[in-house]
Amino acid sequence: MTHGFDRPLYVLPFDHRGSFESGMFGWKGALTSAQTAQIAEAKQVVYDGFKAALAAGVPKQKAAILVDEQFGAAILRDARMQGFTTACPVEKSGQDEFDFEYGEDFPRHIEAFQPTFCKVLVRYNPEADQALNRRQADRLKRLSDYLHSNRRNLFMFELLVPAEKHQLEKVKGDRKVYDREIRPRLMVQAIEELQRAKVEPDVWKIEGLDRREDCERIVVAARNGGRDKVGCIVLGRGEDDAKVHEWLKVAAAVQGFIGFAVGRTDFWEPLVGWRANKITRETAVAEIAQRYREFVDIFEKSAHE
Repeated sequence: MTHGFDRPLYVLPFDHRGSFESGMFGWKGALTSAQTAQIAEAKQVVYDGFKAALAAGVPKQKAAILVDEQFGAAILRDARMQGFTTACPVEKSGQDEFDFEYGEDFPRHIEAFQPTFCKVLVRYNPEADQALNRRQADRLKRLSDYLHSNRRNLFMFELLVPAEKHQLEKVKGDRKVYDREIRPRLMVQAIEELQRAKVEPDVWKIEGLDRREDCERIVVAARNGGRDKVGCIVLGRGEDDAKVHEWLKVAAAVQGFIGFAVGRTDFWEPLVGWRANKITRETAVAEIAQRYREFVDIFEKSAHE
């Protein structure tokens, strides 16, 4: 069975849950219905920015949103009606170990919203606890099998490879050196291990890489064994504009990297400014739209150079 998605894909992700609750709103513990509504309202601002960017010229067929059911159910329903490409997370937020947000009931939630992509965020270091990695791989295989047998939703896999203590010690605690010198090899290894475990994403969502040759190695791993249509997108990881621009340019030049997923770098500052009454809602929407369009322009220009 052929898996994969290899068309341009420019994702505006705002499926953040824990970081919205604690980081943006400063809340801990169970939310009230009023608090939930406030977060949903903030996410609507991001969605309006996405729609404004499309109205200003971002091609609809290349654009996508990634938003959660908890705070974005109305957005997911509207986006589906509008014919937008959608993605929805299925993982519990903020956990070191992947598990399903809705436990054994995960298929019913997927079927209720029918997103174009089901997305998982997974922390997987091949040199970490092997029992942990096996548990995660087993759950991920269940999801992979479900999605590919149902054939109505594609599988998007966000791979994070956090440093183990002994790996950081090799670079004297310098995380930037880890990201440049160690993480690329571990990412390739993680992709290959997950493939052997029969976890088959259509799109790999990849932490930004500084070197073109590392992007090329990721694509080779993602597409090995006849997986010729599998795509890769680069994620922003909440970095500043300059770093995200750099990652986009590096990835766009490599065939097999089909786009990006940049969220916090796009919407965080405008939302904070709006919530503090420093800018209007309309200004926040316009800033989010402008930033998203800028990322699209950078990627497209770099892909054709």
